[in-house]
Amino acid sequence: MLSMNKISISTEFIKLDALLKFANLVSSGGEAKILISEGQVKVNGEVCLMRGKKIRPGDTVSLGKETIVIE
Repeated sequence: MLSMNKISISTEFIKLDALLKFANLVSSGGEAKILISEGQVKVNGEVCLMRGKKIRPGDTVSLGKETIVIE
């Protein structure tokens, strides 16, 4: 079953690797870097290989069966 979580940010954006850590989808920045570089992370439905990608409210980020909606 797919899991969808909503995360609110109080800044203009959050970088992709920081978001994965903040959402507890990874235990470290290094793990986030590996998963992103392997193409396992999608932003708005498309594979994203940039760990510094700016994620803004309205974006969705997916890793495995987890999907995060940014508010």
